[in-house]
Amino acid sequence: MSELNERRCKACEGGVAPLTRAAAEALARQLSSEWVLSMEGPYLRREFRFRDFYRTMSFVNALAHIANIEDHHPDLEVGYNYCRVQYTTHAIKGLSENDFICAAKIDRIALS
Repeated sequence: MSELNERRCKACEGGVAPLTRAAAEALARQLSSEWVLSMEGPYLRREFRFRDFYRTMSFVNALAHIANIEDHHPDLEVGYNYCRVQYTTHAIKGLSENDFICAAKIDRIALS
């Protein structure tokens, strides 16, 4: 099995079941422990903190680039020194592997 951050998102237009709790938990173990997994939502969420607005926006721009390449877009809340990222796959009203792939890619850029 390849690393999550090396995988590519697959188009999801619905018609497939969301991940089970067990499958989501297994994928979440491959991410930073700062990601919060909620099946009630269902969502995958993490908050990033930065020293200033410039660094925040640099991160948001890098995240937007990943989202466009993968064609899988998170909900964002952005402020002066923070960015809250939330993933869910709206087409299936739940979590998909795409959510975890993108979260892993974001973990990688957060380390840069």
